[in-house]
Amino acid sequence: MKLAAVLATCAITFVLPVPAAAAPGACPPFCDAIPDSAWMDSAAIPLASVYRWPGLAGLAVTASAPRFAFEDLCASPLVPDDARNYAVAERAGVVNPKGQWQLQAQVVHWRGDTGWAGATAETVFEQAKQRLRACQRTVPTASPSLTTDDEDRIAAVISRTGDRVMHQYLLIHPSSSTIVELALWSALPPAVPWPTTSDAEVLDAMTAPLCNAYLGSCR
Repeated sequence: MKLAAVLATCAITFVLPVPAAAAPGACPPFCDAIPDSAWMDSAAIPLASVYRWPGLAGLAVTASAPRFAFEDLCASPLVPDDARNYAVAERAGVVNPKGQWQLQAQVVHWRGDTGWAGATAETVFEQAKQRLRACQRTVPTASPSLTTDDEDRIAAVISRTGDRVMHQYLLIHPSSSTIVELALWSALPPAVPWPTTSDAEVLDAMTAPLCNAYLGSCR
């Protein structure tokens, strides 16, 4: 009986649950986290030849209440009942010394049927576009210039007098209920001049991974 008790104890020891590690892959089945494959290629980020940006998936952390970078620059007020608060969201960032370019990237995904989740993502995206256009009203010293303003993607350059300049990119992928953000900013004057990179190149690189990351979202 003593031997049986020892063996039972050992058996219990071996079946204790082990915390699950974060799993790279596609969604489904990994919908409770942003799959590694959803992040854009860091080589496609502007200024990659200067800063050699690291892989974004390796920098990503959970963003429990994600806000877009321009909302800080533009002092955008909080959104009541913000749908981003119940999204699956991760943020990746690079902090450089003052005068160098800083980076923030986010992937925000809503789980569930795309008929509902995709509509939620579209509402959040439209609200973001309105808030970006209103930047000068909320911060009079800010000068936003929209360089791309399409139904599913937007890009802007925002300068705040005597402070900083930001390049903001934002897109929606309704078929996967996902919004992707990329923002780069620097104190004025920036140590490294902004390159001649087209908005389309950057936005296309942000979109490209989503078809593989969210299976069935592209036909």
